[in-house]
Amino acid sequence: MGIMVNGNELETDADGYLVEPNFDDAASHAIAGAEGIELTEDHWQVIGYLRDSYREQGHSPNFRTMLKEMQEINPAADSKYLYDLFPLGPAKQGARIAGLPQPYGKGGY
Repeated sequence: MGIMVNGNELETDADGYLVEPNFDDAASHAIAGAEGIELTEDHWQVIGYLRDSYREQGHSPNFRTMLKEMQEINPAADSKYLYDLFPLGPAKQGARIAGLPQPYGKGGY
């Protein structure tokens, strides 16, 4: 199972998350397209935050942390704003589209 990006197949797990992180914007476009999302500047702001957080922490943030830290970057980034961008869950779907491995999940942070 995988996703094609620029002629290369990137390995994914059963839930569609990349097994290895990929920070190539083409990967994000491919994953978002498969999920029916057209990426806007607002999406890219969140994707950039998620990638930076992953680089710093070694994992993506849970939703509570994401909400708090995104509001420091963009005061308009409340829960509704983030769910409008990533309707299947900002922390989970956002991480998938950002090209990150599957988040730890509840209790793993």
